[in-house]
Amino acid sequence: MAAHWRGRASSLLVTLGVLHCWGWVSCHVERTSEKSLMSHERVKRGWVWNQFFVVEEYTGTEPLYVGKIHSDSDEGDGSIKYTISGEGAGTIFIIDEVTGDIHATERLDREEKAFYTLRAQARDRLTDAPLEPESEFVIKVQDINDSEPKFLEGPYIGSVAELSPIGTSVMKVMASDADDPTYGSSARIVYSVLDGEKFFTVDRQTGVIRTAVADLDRETQDRYELVVKATDMAGQMGGLSGSTTVTIVITDVNDNPPRFPQKMYQFTVSEGAAVGTSVGRVIATDADMGENTDMSYLIKDEEGGELFRVSTDGDTQEAVITIKKPLDFEKKRTHNVVVEAVNKHADPRFVDLGSFRDQTIVRVSVSDTDEPPIFFPPTGAIMEVQEDAKQGALVGIVTAKDPDMDNVPVRYSIDRSTDQEQIFNIDAVTGAITLGKILDRETAGWHNITVTAVEADNQSMASQTAVSIRILDVNDNPPELATPYETKICEDAKPGQLIHTISVVDRDEPQSGHRFYFTLAPEASNNRHFALWDVKDNTAGIRTQRTGFNRQEQNVYLLPIRVVDSGPPALSSTGTFTIRVCGCDTVGNIQSCNATAFVMSAALSPGALIALLVCMLILIVLVLLILTLKRHRKGQRMSEDEEDMRDNVIKYNDEGGGEQDTQAYDMSALRSLYDFPEVKNSESGADLRSLPQWIQNRVTGDGGAADFSLFKGYIRKKVEQADADLSVPPYDSFQTYAFEGSSSPALSLSSIRTLSTTSEQDFSYLSDWGPRFRQLAGYYAPGQPEEEGS
Repeated sequence: MAAHWRGRASSLLVTLGVLHCWGWVSCHVERTSEKSLMSHERVKRGWVWNQFFVVEEYTGTEPLYVGKIHSDSDEGDGSIKYTISGEGAGTIFIIDEVTGDIHATERLDREEKAFYTLRAQARDRLTDAPLEPESEFVIKVQDINDSEPKFLEGPYIGSVAELSPIGTSVMKVMASDADDPTYGSSARIVYSVLDGEKFFTVDRQTGVIRTAVADLDRETQDRYELVVKATDMAGQMGGLSGSTTVTIVITDVNDNPPRFPQKMYQFTVSEGAAVGTSVGRVIATDADMGENTDMSYLIKDEEGGELFRVSTDGDTQEAVITIKKPLDFEKKRTHNVVVEAVNKHADPRFVDLGSFRDQTIVRVSVSDTDEPPIFFPPTGAIMEVQEDAKQGALVGIVTAKDPDMDNVPVRYSIDRSTDQEQIFNIDAVTGAITLGKILDRETAGWHNITVTAVEADNQSMASQTAVSIRILDVNDNPPELATPYETKICEDAKPGQLIHTISVVDRDEPQSGHRFYFTLAPEASNNRHFALWDVKDNTAGIRTQRTGFNRQEQNVYLLPIRVVDSGPPALSSTGTFTIRVCGCDTVGNIQSCNATAFVMSAALSPGALIALLVCMLILIVLVLLILTLKRHRKGQRMSEDEEDMRDNVIKYNDEGGGEQDTQAYDMSALRSLYDFPEVKNSESGADLRSLPQWIQNRVTGDGGAADFSLFKGYIRKKVEQADADLSVPPYDSFQTYAFEGSSSPALSLSSIRTLSTTSEQDFSYLSDWGPRFRQLAGYYAPGQPEEEGS
């Protein structure tokens, strides 16, 4: 059975065909070959097929025939069964198993699905075995013009500037068609304008909207509504179409100049209005919009520019006219001001349309008000008076008048807050200013007072002016030396040596300037030591007249100098010039002067002198206190030394000659530490045995026990003193005995331990240490009666 199948398969040709081969799709044949499964012979197998097409939107009642599949091994006996699988197999597409005819059972829409991919299979009807491998084929849904163009982004809104030239691009519209763009003309779209074609056009192919006229005026019509249609089938008969609305907004350009609605405006303002007061507002209109309506205002005439100022209100674009200088009804009652409006953002493309500015006349009428008196001159008066003028002398006259009416009486007064000392008086009727007190230019060279003028009939109308009075100088102060001059010279000064230059001061200020003359006072005219030299520039020099000075004979010279001014009248004064004689070195540097200490003290202020004396007093007290403390401590130490020699620490820094050398240092100093002449006999012998033998022999000549109550009392006294005194540490003393050696069986020889215990100690072992310790053993040997020693 398998061999039979292989034989048939080797020559099987399956042909897939269609009954319809549509006009623009060519039918073609594709052949494939494969090797035989049983031999190496090449067997041809042919697949003949044409692409299947099915028309969309089929509305018939019967299934739509699509095509036919056929195998070349089919002999028409019904032994082969045809099957299909894949997209829509069995539902949308069915196949006749015997003939291989394929039908579509449902209405298809290419816009939903453009093609279907299926697989065909030829099988043995009896065994259901495949006679050949599956073959894939495609059923394409053929498009028909069933979708109209649609504007997916509509409605559209665009804009174009007014007065744009013809052909200016406004915007682009675009429609889409769901039909197949590769088949026929179903998706070929053209554009046209249904409404508004007089002003705008649309490109048939691209959909770009352009202007059709050049005189679009926003001020006439600021927007246009267009209806644009899109038609498929390239606009041919039977094509489908769709439309959309396009709104085109005309944007503004600065093509209109500002215009004043009136050629003249009238305003009234009081002459008493303050500077900056608003007179009125005018506005120029502009048919444009936005920033194209921004404008600025100017005053074109010279007179109006001096008295008035114009500014632009940024919110309302109005011209605000304000007062620049005070107005005067009596001088001029009407002012004609030329105001010009100019566009801020002029467009140079439209300069040929005319001037983008306009002018109007603003007439300002000044109304009269009751004004206070006006002084002449209005800026204030400057007067002069001699400082030696008598009381009641005339200084000057101020004048004021009523600007509204002539011959109105005015009353004058001085503001006493500016003349608190009442140096000046004023006549209330005439305005004459006189002296109320004697003047002194050196005290005050200028006086500034305020004079008030009021209307006699209306006290509320008052005005003030400043009067500056200059005091003219007279020579009433003599010249004086600038400072109390003092200089130093060397003992070996040479004749004609310039030792100092002097100058003078004068409180007066003559108009021609100062000129001073210097001479020696009459009492010094016979002076043989120094000469005065007038330099002629209001200074004078002091020169020596002889060789050498001796400060031991005279160390200070007083030179009276007379100074005279140029007057008139000429005044003079005499001043003293002090010259001190000092010792100098060979170079001429001053070394010492007899008056040095005096000069230094004189240079110090009283406060500094007091501070210096206080510091010296504190130093003296501190020195006395330190000496007292040292003397007190020294006396205390001396008393303690007398009471107890153990408080002394004796230090030896020299080295002996060894253990055999007993003559290198004096042992009496150590022995004296244990010399207690005040120790009395005691009945107790326990404490005595703790001392060395030689001490026992000294304090107990009769063999009795030593009395240590004296030491206990002394120690107790010292402890109490140490506890009571918190400022100094207690006086503690101790002795240290050092022993060097190895393998010594000796115990501690500390005198501290010896004196602080009452236990018995045996020093007999010292005699066993050899001749080197014989003398030490004798010190600590137990006491024996003299008769035994003998």
